Amino acid sequence: MQSNKNIEVELMAPAGDRQSLKAAVANGADAVYLGLPDFNARKRADNFTLDELPGVIGYLHNHNVKAYITLNTLIFSTELGHSLEYIKTIAQSGADAVIVQDLGVAYLLSKAAPSLPLHASTQMTLTESEGIGLAEKLGIKRVILARELSLEQIKSIACKSCAELEVFVHGALCISYSGQCLASLTIAGRSANRGFCAQFCRLPYQLIVNGRIYDCGDRKYLLSPQDLSALEHIPKLIACGVKAFKIEGRFKDEHYVAAATAIYRDAIDCAIQHKPFSISAEQNSQLFQGFSRGFTDGFLTGKKQRLVEGKFSKNRGVSVGTVVGKKGYGVILEIQQGKFACDNILKAGDGIVFDDGQQEEQGGRLYKVEQIAGNPRRLFIAMGRDDVDLSKIAVNSLVWRPSQAGGRSTYRTATDQIATSI
Repeated sequence: MQSNKNIEVELMAPAGDRQSLKAAVANGADAVYLGLPDFNARKRADNFTLDELPGVIGYLHNHNVKAYITLNTLIFSTELGHSLEYIKTIAQSGADAVIVQDLGVAYLLSKAAPSLPLHASTQMTLTESEGIGLAEKLGIKRVILARELSLEQIKSIACKSCAELEVFVHGALCISYSGQCLASLTIAGRSANRGFCAQFCRLPYQLIVNGRIYDCGDRKYLLSPQDLSALEHIPKLIACGVKAFKIEGRFKDEHYVAAATAIYRDAIDCAIQHKPFSISAEQNSQLFQGFSRGFTDGFLTGKKQRLVEGKFSKNRGVSVGTVVGKKGYGVILEIQQGKFACDNILKAGDGIVFDDGQQEEQGGRLYKVEQIAGNPRRLFIAMGRDDVDLSKIAVNSLVWRPSQAGGRSTYRTATDQIATSI
């Protein structure tokens, strides 16, 4: 393993809107990646217009943050002229690099804007040095590796390739191979490789074995992976030769971006300085509260891993406790301790959901939270009388907090002074 000393690595954060962009800057991102209205794999994000791009890039550069623009969809031959207009505008706006999936776009960029660095999107499904060599011949300077690679495979690629290597370290995972999902197109006529993923992996399914429905118990979301968290592998990834770490999430909000950026900033800085990094209970709460379907380290440790929990597909946030009884128009909750920072963990306005393994879950906004006399770990909680059906809330149900009143990040977001207007 090589020494980490004096190795420069980059932390890249997502920006699906202006607030997230500012949160990334305020919390230590070295670079931000963002999309435009067309040729963008996240077309349902707010994104940025061509007209405002120079101002956005100027703002980032004023804060010593690089701007990477995503042109990471497949394009049709009839769109070549339109894509060329985009390329020229991006080059003139001062972007630091363009992220591409389509080889035709890479070729156009190499001819129309030869001084503009090209990064190969993870959707190119680059998993070995030979494919990366071909990408380099097209002018690719950095490769965002497919997410199905182990640490050993990444190390092997780094030894054989000249291109910079970038990996995803946090956020949503796809059940398909990187860049190869055709389920959305097949079922709904909406291609993920054109920016319109319908997220069919997040729906409930039945498992049929030899013509019979297999009983999966309370696991209905059989194709919905947990979210990636590679915090503990940052030192090893640096030692493998990875030069950039990417946080997924252009659909996520500023609180998610702020927390993930700040925590990964700490982890990367500790690794470079040969200092141990241990996530605190408060940081752990922030990561889960930002957005979480549960966390996995994906394929980094090899093929034997558990990607799918199967019990839910939406953001669960923080696990706060268990229902131990009912009282009047509310329930009695016993607070979980140890894993998360639990000070003032619930308050009026928080959103909660009751999880008893059934698909028809109950949940809503809290309007009353009261301490149970004589037991500091028990709370009486209640929502609007018409928000939940108490008869469908079972004792021993898990209680999650997917949303928090008044924002949910203790890190700097777009409202802080450091994030001045763009």
